[in-house]
Amino acid sequence: MGAFEGEHVVVIGAGIAGSAAARVLVAEGATVRVSEAASAGRAAEDLGALGVEVLDGGHAPEHFEGATLVVPSPGVPPHAEVLRWARERGLPVLGEMELGARIATAPYLAVTGTNGKTTTTQMLTACLQAGGLDAVACGNIGRPFPAAGRERHDVLVVEVSSFQLQTQTSFHPRVSVLLNIAPDHLDWHGTFEAYAAAKARIFENQGPGDVHVGNRDDEDAARQSRSARCEVRWFSTAEPAAAEAGFRGDRLTAGWSGADLGSVVPDTAAMRADAAASAAAAHAFGVADEAIERGLEGFVPAAHRGELVAIVEGVRFLDNSKATNPHAAVAAVGDAGGVALIAGGDAKGVDLSPLATLADRLAGVVAIGAAAAQVRSVFEGRVAVREAGSIEEAARVAFEAARPGGTVLLAPACASWDMFRDYAERGDRFAAAARALEKEAART
Repeated sequence: MGAFEGEHVVVIGAGIAGSAAARVLVAEGATVRVSEAASAGRAAEDLGALGVEVLDGGHAPEHFEGATLVVPSPGVPPHAEVLRWARERGLPVLGEMELGARIATAPYLAVTGTNGKTTTTQMLTACLQAGGLDAVACGNIGRPFPAAGRERHDVLVVEVSSFQLQTQTSFHPRVSVLLNIAPDHLDWHGTFEAYAAAKARIFENQGPGDVHVGNRDDEDAARQSRSARCEVRWFSTAEPAAAEAGFRGDRLTAGWSGADLGSVVPDTAAMRADAAASAAAAHAFGVADEAIERGLEGFVPAAHRGELVAIVEGVRFLDNSKATNPHAAVAAVGDAGGVALIAGGDAKGVDLSPLATLADRLAGVVAIGAAAAQVRSVFEGRVAVREAGSIEEAARVAFEAARPGGTVLLAPACASWDMFRDYAERGDRFAAAARALEKEAART
């Protein structure tokens, strides 16, 4: 019998996560209906072939008739009217993480934080695989957790967002990781305290026999981690204590054994933190030091996380489109100087004033998108700011502002939804614009 045999489930949203949830629920014995605000497109045809009823073109209260359970996609905010209709009918609401938790048979590790989730999830998966385990990354990283949970694997590594954690009740990782907490998604959560509390739900169901890995260097994250009711271990970018992962000079070091676990590339503070977190979590799951070192050796981050996309007359163009909040943008600049920064977009209700700490490292700022005026106000009187109406114009204007031998950095500190489909499209267009400048310079 399937885990949802006899249930009549309404899935809200026909995107990647919603469609995956519908397929899993059908496989687990449920009768499924999908309610989609826009056009479901090809998904309607694909799901219809499985016996799923797809109602698109707008949510409606009658979509819940006969339902016993509601599963919203991660992008549906908790205050959405469609969820209010479900609550008014007394219907239980299960998020993607809860759905996966009720289905998964393999143990799973979980990673959350404001920044670095995907890199750490991939690093940790590589360490587990180097240790001989059939490990798969899933969750917010792209492959839905419920779908991976139905497959046969030794272990899953689940990237979890604050949205996904907010609706879980039985999500129970064997090892959890809280990387950091900085203001983000305040338009969704309302307050920083609510956002931080949602992140802390990653260890809510952990207890004796489980391990939570916290960040000793991040005061807000560490405060949350100390409230975990399971064993807590730590990581740091500084010298490690006895049971921690940390750094001695530029070498990642296992504090529990003293073993040298190698160096990281690129050698940035963010990459060091992610590598240390991955090492601590892998060790907590029983992976040997040698396998951790092999897993991290030669690791290449996913695209749009600080990659060099062009060099124009000695000026480097770096794509960090994934830096979608001020904390990430500050980390992207790091200790570099002479940087022409491209920033702006959808600020998600977040205060951009922390960017002001970068002023003495910047050669100029190019403001884009809906938050352009906010970016200008942060740097007014500190750094020369110009505005651009497109990412292509921004790349050219930033190149003009960059110092010889300097850097043009796309680290927007904002989401991309005001101008682009997602951060990847923003990064791809920036990279294309930079390469066009590179070719133009080569012809002159």
